[in-house]
Amino acid sequence: MLRCKGGMAQKAWVSMLFQNRKAQLLLVNSLTFGLEVCLAAGVTYVPPLLLEVGVEEKFMTMVLGIGPVIGLLFVSLIGSASDHWRSSYGRRRPFIWVLCLGVLLSLLIIPHTHHLASLLTLNTRSLEIAFLIMGIGLLDFCGQVCFTPLEALLSDLFQEPDNCRQAFSMYSFMISLGGCIGYLLPAINWDSSFLAPYLGGQEECLFSLLTLIFLSCVLATAFVTEEVVTQTEVLASPAMKDSSLPPPLSCCSCWIPKSFLRVRHLVQAFRNLCALAPRLHGLCCHIPRVIRQLFVAELCSWMALMTFMLFYTDFVGEGLYQGVPRAEPGTEARRNYDEGIRMGSLGLFLQCVISIFFSAIMDRMVKQFGTRMVYLASVAFFPLTAFIMCFSQSIVIVTVSAALTGFPFSVLQILPYTLASLYHHEKQIFLPKYKSKEDTAQPDKKASFLKSHLSGQKMTYQNGHGGSLFSPPVAGSALCVSSPCEVSLRMMVGESDAAAASRGICSDLAILDSAFLLSQVIPSLLLGSVVQFTQSVTAYMASAAGFGLVAIYFATKVVFDKSDMAKYSL
Repeated sequence: MLRCKGGMAQKAWVSMLFQNRKAQLLLVNSLTFGLEVCLAAGVTYVPPLLLEVGVEEKFMTMVLGIGPVIGLLFVSLIGSASDHWRSSYGRRRPFIWVLCLGVLLSLLIIPHTHHLASLLTLNTRSLEIAFLIMGIGLLDFCGQVCFTPLEALLSDLFQEPDNCRQAFSMYSFMISLGGCIGYLLPAINWDSSFLAPYLGGQEECLFSLLTLIFLSCVLATAFVTEEVVTQTEVLASPAMKDSSLPPPLSCCSCWIPKSFLRVRHLVQAFRNLCALAPRLHGLCCHIPRVIRQLFVAELCSWMALMTFMLFYTDFVGEGLYQGVPRAEPGTEARRNYDEGIRMGSLGLFLQCVISIFFSAIMDRMVKQFGTRMVYLASVAFFPLTAFIMCFSQSIVIVTVSAALTGFPFSVLQILPYTLASLYHHEKQIFLPKYKSKEDTAQPDKKASFLKSHLSGQKMTYQNGHGGSLFSPPVAGSALCVSSPCEVSLRMMVGESDAAAASRGICSDLAILDSAFLLSQVIPSLLLGSVVQFTQSVTAYMASAAGFGLVAIYFATKVVFDKSDMAKYSL
């Protein structure tokens, strides 16, 4: 008896520990850290792998653009689907876990392409290249798109503006920390390490460590408290719409085989996914003005920053060190280029360190100077550093300037998402045309529903449990319309006009993430021709400065508070 009570007390203590606000923030952002470690290590290590298997350099940038292009096609669909997904695991985590499965698969494919190709054919070279391209595309696509439902989960858990800003400050901190680790891991000589006899050579050892790190971060999300449903979402949920209908088949026909029920749920989920096409079209055609202005400003800012980050090491190796990447190994020109690449990598590492610092103090900066001042200062600061790198021949000055770009890098990972959360938190001010019809046409119905269904409850979790965000769940909610032993996958799919009325935050976060993905595609397509025309890699930094100047103009059009809405409505 005493042992049973002790076990129950221990379980209660563990439950309270995981439901602590700071613990929840760390659990969610542990996956942020794991994703960024894998992406940063992949960006550093993948290009040499492509060159080793025989991919020409002019095609290498095209391969690196496969993931962002596919992400542009699917990120809005995933965001809309997540906003309207209903399951016992919540709206966000099913999509997070599926995308994480793709990342894990890519980490297994990339270092073992030769073995996989040899299992299928004797002429392994072409198939090895195909497997490597598939793994790289899968890593880029799943890794970058996974941030969208992860950001939405943060916004769901921390809805108040101050809490949301602190949550995204931690998010930016973990991204920067993951970048530091990800850039350092490939620089270690794993062939001579103590792990080599157990894990294999450089590639196998590196990607095995990445797999272990990422898998542990994914498992941490299993302890995340279910995200909160707002009262408006409860009214618009399928559970409320279906409350007048007969009980679902699973509640009244227990004799039906569970396999049939699973098939029925899968078929229904597939039909709902197909029906998302008109909803997605409606969401894209009815983008709110505040989101559209924020998207354009973020697109220009990310284009400036990504132009710098994608081509900085090449700029240092060829421009400052006068190296030649195609020179024979062992020659002076090749040694100079390799030294420049290492110094460029140091600059990007220091950028992550500076970003960690500003992420830690971002909340204090915003409280001291305001969101508008911090955002505009970061956008204006970047072209200044880019111009310094264009005209300076000192490696010390260029490295310091590169490190200082960690300030705008940190801001772009925090403030746009907190602004989007603010817009949705105060929809009646910032998104007046996108409130649900129940909010405007049926106030009496809303009041009676809240009184009858939510009395004695603070909020409602997606899995039907009631309680506050960080309190133990209470079973028996009136909103749980499915059998407790099953996972009921439900989605709200309506007409394209209704899509705008029930706009969710993950759809708008997907639009902002599209800016980040698009910012990688455009420079990759355009800047190769610009450098070829000018015959100078300084064109990379000049282009980054130009994009930064354009970003300053559009940043002044962003809506930061209620006074901006009043100004633009005149």
